This record gives sequence, structure tokens and C-alpha cells, in this order.
Amino acid sequence: MADTLTPQQRSQLMARIRGKDTKLELLVRRALHGLKFRYQLHDRRLPGRPDMVLPKYRAVIFIHGCFWHGHDCALHRPPSSNKLYWRDKITRNQERDAAALRQLRRDGWRCLVIWECALRGPQRRDFDRSIAAIDSWLRSDARTKTIRGKPRRN
Repeated sequence: MADTLTPQQRSQLMARIRGKDTKLELLVRRALHGLKFRYQLHDRRLPGRPDMVLPKYRAVIFIHGCFWHGHDCALHRPPSSNKLYWRDKITRNQERDAAALRQLRRDGWRCLVIWECALRGPQRRDFDRSIAAIDSWLRSDARTKTIRGKPRRN
């Protein structure tokens, strides 16, 4: 199916998509703030501009949207039109994510990635348990952690 929008309309539509302060980010931030964690937001000095930076714990947190970061889950459905463009765009996003995580780890940062599907959708996990897992990881010495949605049942 061809794109029915003009390039200008498509550009305006894409510009309205939030890159920060998403609902999921706000949920996680409120919960961690309630647990007395203090953080900085979107530090431009760090690779990948992490969603949250917790200097006291030398930790960064990324909250990745499954579509934009190409996660293999129920929430990632590539568009049926302009397939090559979207495949290339999402691949570039994944490469950029991987490079940022590598650099952060080299620089001594601990890295947590929370996938959108862990917090919403059919594969979501219990929110309180997810927050408890984040709390536990922050207080541990573990270098990395990823929180994904529950595995799909076939």
C-alpha cells in the first residue's frame, strides 16, 4: 500500500512523535523517585543520551520503544509500505543503540535497558515486579540488565 501522505504531511506527523518524556518514562521515573532514587534526565554528554542517569550508582537506564528499536515482540510490527526505508531506519537505530551501550560500558557505566513490551501490551510484566527488579539491579554490582516482556506462548 502506497503512502497517502505528502512528504510534508509525513514530516509533520513524524515530528509529533515524542523522543523523551513518554508515558512509560514518566511511569518508571515516578516509581523510582518514590523509592528515593535521584536521577538526571537525557544527559547529552553521554553516548545515546540515556533516559535516566543515576550518577550515585554509576548507572544509566534506557526505555526503548519496541517499534523504534526493532525489538522482536508483539509490539514491533514493521509498516507494510516503504519496507526498505523502515528496515534500514530501524537497523541504524539498533546499531546506534549497540554502539552507545558499548561505549557506556567501556566508560564504566552500568546499563539497564527496559523494553516497552515489559510495561505495556499483551506480554507486559507486573509493573511492581519490574520496578522491584530495577531497584534490585541498581543496588547490586551487576553491570548490565535487560527487562523484556514475557515470552510469547505458541
